[in-house]
Amino acid sequence: MIAFLGTGLLGANFTKALLAKGENVQVWNRTADKAKALEAAGAKAFDNAADAVKGAIRIHITLSDDAVVDAVLEQAAAGLEPGAFILDHTTTSAEGAILRTKKWAEKGFTYVHAPVFMGPVNALDSSGFMLISENEEITKKVSPWLSAMTGKLLSFGNTTGKAAGIKLIGNLFLLTLTGGLSDMLALAKSLNISGNEISTLFESFNPGAAAPSRLKRLMQADYDNPSWELQMARKDARLMMEAAAKGNNSLVLVPQIAKEMDRFLAKDFAHKDWSIIVSENL
Repeated sequence: MIAFLGTGLLGANFTKALLAKGENVQVWNRTADKAKALEAAGAKAFDNAADAVKGAIRIHITLSDDAVVDAVLEQAAAGLEPGAFILDHTTTSAEGAILRTKKWAEKGFTYVHAPVFMGPVNALDSSGFMLISENEEITKKVSPWLSAMTGKLLSFGNTTGKAAGIKLIGNLFLLTLTGGLSDMLALAKSLNISGNEISTLFESFNPGAAAPSRLKRLMQADYDNPSWELQMARKDARLMMEAAAKGNNSLVLVPQIAKEMDRFLAKDFAHKDWSIIVSENL
């Protein structure tokens, strides 16, 4: 028996996928109607979390944050089966994941934080990525369960909480990527360049695909052989901000990057590779 606590877009599709594989799934959600809607797919819905987890050796969670996870687990505690595994797919703090792992182990349960890079479609067709960072014994036990739910289970060793940190790092990239695209569209608007024309550029020019190699280069910290000098990158940032301002549009990320460039220019690094602005974070 499997229990699923939290049946929003992600949890609902995880549940449907488990049901399609022949699993028996009991569900609960703070908004009861969302859980009851899954009965049409074969799930059994409950009005309280403690009843939903009774008889389940696997309890999966997809909730909003640390506070909600803690609150829901306290509600469910009375119904937990001895030795049950709590598999949490919520994006939380690393500290929260560490504290919950210790707390529930002391109560006789195995809490595993397994955050995901998966949207609702991925949850339904078992694609995307799931993360884990637990000791070898626990990872070996839960891997078959988790691997069946995702396209790839990525293990980051045995340091509890590391998976939570990796998840936040990945989400930070998504935030900055969208922020960068927002700046790009604002600049394009000021220059009377359409979104379709930008799409044409990206059909050939795909800088996102270079992210892994770019990261490796940053970690090499080679600033004396520039491919783009800091002073030239700063000049381009100025042109971007000026063009956007003329069109009465504002940029989100570029002005902050320009400030960091100015700080390093003041250190007489004009002819270094512009990536030197990350050097203090390595």
